[in-house]
Amino acid sequence: MGVLTEFPEMGRTDLRDLKKGIDEAFRGFTRAYGEAIEDFFFPLLKFLVWFEKLMLATPWPLMIVILCALVYAGARSWVMVAGTAIVLLVAGYLGMWEDTMKTLSIISVSTMICIVIGIPFGILMAKSDRTQTIVRPILDFMQTVPSFVYLIPIVMLLGIGRVPGLMAVCIYAIPPVVRLTNLGIRLVDKDVLEAADAFGASPRQKLFTVQLPLALPNIFAGINQTIMMALAMVVVAALIGVQGLGSEVLKAVNNQYLALGIFNGAAILAIAIVFDRVSQKFGKRLQKHSEVIHG
Repeated sequence: MGVLTEFPEMGRTDLRDLKKGIDEAFRGFTRAYGEAIEDFFFPLLKFLVWFEKLMLATPWPLMIVILCALVYAGARSWVMVAGTAIVLLVAGYLGMWEDTMKTLSIISVSTMICIVIGIPFGILMAKSDRTQTIVRPILDFMQTVPSFVYLIPIVMLLGIGRVPGLMAVCIYAIPPVVRLTNLGIRLVDKDVLEAADAFGASPRQKLFTVQLPLALPNIFAGINQTIMMALAMVVVAALIGVQGLGSEVLKAVNNQYLALGIFNGAAILAIAIVFDRVSQKFGKRLQKHSEVIHG
């Protein structure tokens, strides 16, 4: 019985020592390399600030025209254009224009980063089983670990502000586009690849003229899910200084402002619906175009 009673105390002591060692090691890493890491991300911060100021400085009628034009270019639907215009006009009427633009800026930049990083990683996973074996657990970790856990090292390294919030959004939102790019390429029919080999296509030609076009439905499904997950993170990102609709929702929660929470939450929902429908329709159009070419 004596051994049994001593064992829990010994376990707790070892755990405390382990936690203390990890904390001290990370603090030392932060002191040694924190400034260099901030300098590395400084260009990204400049771009974020510039893009946000650009959206805020653009006159609202012109911004509505630009956003509606982008929606029409992606969806080819006047219904979606009308819906987007109504959402933006209502946001402006309710005094949420600046917060909406700030949210659109952070979501747009984070989505672009996720696409630029995620699709190449998905291609690498599709080309190499070893890479897939290494990357898959990392993606599992990014999707399953609560976002508040990885906010801690991000804040310790970079403090409070736009870049830490952007990193938190990207960590949470990037796995779908990586996974579905990998899946889409792996699902390409082997007979089609053999036909491309028979015509003497190089690996690069096969990738860009056969595999990626045929994988577009899966890739755009991944992009769609990435956008949705990025929008889902705007409230959490507000905890570390990201301004926008999410910060207003957080304010409503902290102060029990029901109307403020409902209005800003509805604005986030409306933006999510617009992004979702436009990305889906654009993906279907690209798929049909690819099918016509490869006919």
